[in-house]
Amino acid sequence: MIKRLFDIFFSLIGLILLLPVFFLIAIIIVADSRGGVFYRQTRVGKDAKDFRLFKFRSMRTDADKKGLLTVGGKDSRITRVGYYIRKYKVDELPQLINVLIGDMSLVGPRPEVRRYTDLYNSEQQKVLSVKPGITDYASIEYSNENELLGKASDPEKVYIEEIMPAKLKLNLKYIAEQGVFTDLKIIWMTFVKILS
Repeated sequence: MIKRLFDIFFSLIGLILLLPVFFLIAIIIVADSRGGVFYRQTRVGKDAKDFRLFKFRSMRTDADKKGLLTVGGKDSRITRVGYYIRKYKVDELPQLINVLIGDMSLVGPRPEVRRYTDLYNSEQQKVLSVKPGITDYASIEYSNENELLGKASDPEKVYIEEIMPAKLKLNLKYIAEQGVFTDLKIIWMTFVKILS
């Protein structure tokens, strides 16, 4: 209950304060490439239920048809503006809407697409027992995930066999430690990581 009130309060304040920034980013996205301002993708949330995740659009329209993973900082599907809004994690800001409506929390395991959650073993499926979040230990540890995949000869194999299991271990660590102080610590660590 405290976590939900925390999420509602800070996501609402965040959306109000960031409204001018949202308008500016929207104008830049529309001016840079064809397509809408927002990108919505079906992800798997708490109790393995699907929900629509909001992001600022950073890729060309129908980019999903060429693969679900973003590979390297210069993925040809990413727009000029998209490169920068992804680099500084600005594309994630609309997920405050998901937090406000209750699909997500500010802190929690990053939500995956069903293609990958279907591969979870019974232990890994525990990450679906909590609401997904905008940030978590794995987001901080693997902030350079795109670059790691960009160096791989088979990015999806590397993701499934190496990166995804490591991220899930960090997700399970979060679940074991979860609480208000843990959430505040992760939010602070996220800001430090972005600024660095």
